[in-house]
Amino acid sequence: MLNILLVEDDLDLAQTLVQYLALEEIRCDHASNGVAGLHLMEKHRYEALILDLNLPRLDGLSACQQLRARGDDTPILMLTARDQLEDKVEGFKAGTDDYLLKPFEMEELVVRLRALARRRSGQVQRLCCGDLEMNLSEKNLTRGGRSIGLSPTCWQLLECLMRASPAVVSRQQLEQAVWGESPPDSNSLKVHLFNLRRAIDGPEEPPLLHTVTGQGFVLKCYENFKE
Repeated sequence: MLNILLVEDDLDLAQTLVQYLALEEIRCDHASNGVAGLHLMEKHRYEALILDLNLPRLDGLSACQQLRARGDDTPILMLTARDQLEDKVEGFKAGTDDYLLKPFEMEELVVRLRALARRRSGQVQRLCCGDLEMNLSEKNLTRGGRSIGLSPTCWQLLECLMRASPAVVSRQQLEQAVWGESPPDSNSLKVHLFNLRRAIDGPEEPPLLHTVTGQGFVLKCYENFKE
């Protein structure tokens, strides 16, 4: 079952959407303003976010900008009654992934949600895990203020792991992300992961890159993690 968040101040519309999505086996939390929506996003992980453009306390564009600024890559579907091109351009600049104009058909909403939920957003430009920060627009990586240099392959591996974090990424998924349908010999990934681990996990820093036996690899802040 998909788990999404709806941020909509029209309570009648929100109730209708929550009930309809439940019939489609989509669990939907609801917030009635932008500030409450951001609070829920801090506490829970959602597969997608439905965000109304015109919201009290904090509008949809500002909420979207704040989410992307803090590295949240949840796919965002913006609801709006505005159909002008410049409004859509501003929305995409703020970090939204898709638009749906009001009024809309429920079936179209479900189709768009399911499509968005299959991926994380490519709009986010800053990825974080603990004190490790990857700036995609400036192509730099730091941990606790320490600048880290990576090879192009290690950068791709780390970006894949950071976008998925805290979920486990299988060996096959990592190979697909870097080499597509033509993976190299079986030792190549092992060597690159060794180099990546050495680069991001300093001797006096808590480890972030972990091997999960039989499943793959995960980038996560663990206390007393045992492989």
